[in-house]
Amino acid sequence: MASRDDIKFLSNPKIGQNRKKYCRFKRYGIRHIDYKDPDFLLQFVNEQGKLLPRRITGNSLKWQRRIAVAVKRARHLAMLPYLTDQLK
Repeated sequence: MASRDDIKFLSNPKIGQNRKKYCRFKRYGIRHIDYKDPDFLLQFVNEQGKLLPRRITGNSLKWQRRIAVAVKRARHLAMLPYLTDQLK
């Protein structure tokens, strides 16, 4: 019988295994979200300029709300665009 190392998979065998999501703000002890830092806020926005949901980012509800407020403030001050084609 062939060992596990001898078997060649057509697809990645780790596809179905999910990693544990975590809130990066709690893990790294971030206390404040600066709306004047667009490079940091771009991590939570997709290519179209939409906010990424909690289920993708892994943030807690409290911090997701704070990110939403910070992104809205940055958009209002024209630090982040509302709509975009070449955001990233």
